[in-house]
Amino acid sequence: MSKDCQFCGTNFLIPESGSIVLNQKKSIKPLQLFVSHEDEETIIYRYKSKKELKTSLGVLLSSATTATSKDWLHILNLDSTQYLPISIQHLYERLDKPELGEIIQHGTFTSHLQPIVDMKNDEIYGYESLLRTEGENINPAELFSHAQRSGLQSMLDQKARRTAVKAKSDFLQKGQKIFINFLPSTIYVPEFCLQHTFQIVKEFNIDPADLVFEVVETEKITNVKHLKSILDTYKTSGMKVALDDVGAGYSTLEMLSLLKPDYLKIDRSYIQNCYEDLTSQDFLFQVMRRASNLGIKVLAEGIETRNEWDWLRELGVDYGQGYFIGKPAPLPKETINLLP
Repeated sequence: MSKDCQFCGTNFLIPESGSIVLNQKKSIKPLQLFVSHEDEETIIYRYKSKKELKTSLGVLLSSATTATSKDWLHILNLDSTQYLPISIQHLYERLDKPELGEIIQHGTFTSHLQPIVDMKNDEIYGYESLLRTEGENINPAELFSHAQRSGLQSMLDQKARRTAVKAKSDFLQKGQKIFINFLPSTIYVPEFCLQHTFQIVKEFNIDPADLVFEVVETEKITNVKHLKSILDTYKTSGMKVALDDVGAGYSTLEMLSLLKPDYLKIDRSYIQNCYEDLTSQDFLFQVMRRASNLGIKVLAEGIETRNEWDWLRELGVDYGQGYFIGKPAPLPKETINLLP
């Protein structure tokens, strides 16, 4: 189990003043920190303000190796109360963008819902939950990028999942699916890490079969065996799973028979102008043939024009999503009119 597991989803308070304790054998002495204690194993640096601490950590990181930046340290406040350990790099990032860290730790999120339509009957099949911040207009990509740099990915992932499940409970009917993104890198031991998700499902009394967890492919997972164990844990609990952006990265067609997702979402680059792009058409024919043989449903995302919709529908794609159908909104779009 990763060392991160014991601190997953735990709020972290940085005292306004105090000391940090580092491993002397691995860490480099920063230039602007006062050494109050030093022995064979540790060095203790005292700081008077968060601004001073940030500046000193910046000096340390500027001359540190990548390995050193990942070293863990402890923080002590003035009465020597010890806080949770944190890596040097993560602490610096949290001091650099404290407003983003506060949003993540306080969980001030909401879900915008984008409709997903059954292409055979033009009826709404479900919605994808897309994370948005409350009050402040912060790009979700910036928030997830900060979470990755500051070690808050697990916390953000957990709170995003809770927000999505709550949106399902508040706005969607029984039987309507909600597609929820998740980060495989935040799940170290599926049977343990996903208990938080299963508890949320029980709390909101949601039918597990209405939840579709889709892996965020941009992480470029290389440990396929681990990913399979995550997907299998979801499915064992009665939930559905999807591979997102199929075709853009690791989840190639050859992976489908191994991972056996319930749905695959085709990368939007293959949807754009698919009605006239022969290369995209060849890929889509392959996807449909392989998915049909494995009993996997296909969802085309990023549909923006009538021509794309019509061609994909003729191809036999199961579900569609994109601005042509409907944009993400705070409240679900209850009906869809796709007549010419």
